[in-house]
Amino acid sequence: MWFVDQATLNVKAGDGGRGCVAYAQPPYTRSPYPDGGNGGNGGSIILEADHNLSTLLDFHYRHEFKAQRGAHGGGNNKTGRCGEDTILKVPIGTLIIDLDQDCVVKDLQKHGEKIQVVQGGRGGIGNANADEAIDPIEGEQRRLRLELKLIADVGFIGLPNAGKSSMLSRLSTARPKVAGYPFTTRYPVLGIVHPAGRDAFTACDIPGLIEGASEGKGLGLRFLRHIERTSVLVHMIDMAGTEGVDPVVAYRQINQELEAYSPVLKAKTQLIVANKMDLPDAQEQLDRFKKAIQKPILPISCVTGAGVPEFLHAICDVLASLQKKDALNEH
Repeated sequence: MWFVDQATLNVKAGDGGRGCVAYAQPPYTRSPYPDGGNGGNGGSIILEADHNLSTLLDFHYRHEFKAQRGAHGGGNNKTGRCGEDTILKVPIGTLIIDLDQDCVVKDLQKHGEKIQVVQGGRGGIGNANADEAIDPIEGEQRRLRLELKLIADVGFIGLPNAGKSSMLSRLSTARPKVAGYPFTTRYPVLGIVHPAGRDAFTACDIPGLIEGASEGKGLGLRFLRHIERTSVLVHMIDMAGTEGVDPVVAYRQINQELEAYSPVLKAKTQLIVANKMDLPDAQEQLDRFKKAIQKPILPISCVTGAGVPEFLHAICDVLASLQKKDALNEH
């Protein structure tokens, strides 16, 4: 599936139908009287969040949307039919921005949540209901930008080829592309993890970050926003240094990019995972890494599965702790 996380739309609500100018003169009446009916209201355009969608691909080729106009009024005081509303389905996590006003209209974060972005025009008034027919009102129009920010409990971050995709495929039913070269992952991939005896959670594999990602280098700037909504960051590090990058340098480099993009990302709860512990020199590198970083580290191997159960247990504990903290704050 082609992943699209940005789109620009021109939306136009339906115009109101014209009010009718008509006169009736039944038999045996001395003079005619006005009996023109009102026009129908135009349809509105509504955006609705749908958990069955994960991309804005539907809006990649089509950018113009127009709702149905109201029908015109008729004689015998007949009111025109109202135009049908147009409902556009978008993924959960879609941010709606008004380009003309340069402001956020709505952040759709729940399934079924919706917003009317343009309202249909009011139908005209026929001469049966006013001294003179009143013109209809045109439907509103707007230029919008849609930005998708994936919503996940856990976000996997790290340099390219650190093992993020391998971990997600091991823990969930998601099947991101896995290969032994950088930038195998070209777009974020969501997966649902079902730990035994614990609550399920969603995890997101973010394309590998590089130095300068916060300034637009590599794939970083485009996808950094997808981890803004995550509760926990899992920082995967190639402890064997198979790509020629020192693990300490890799750790600090990623955190510098997070802070440069948004201090909020840098402040998120972060689990440090030392991957590829099955390779030579990994243990020696880990000992040096622990002395330099002075933080808890989870050693694992995606290939052999060593340390993965403990790693999964740690994620569940952190998520449960954060949920408990949020519940206390609400009260």
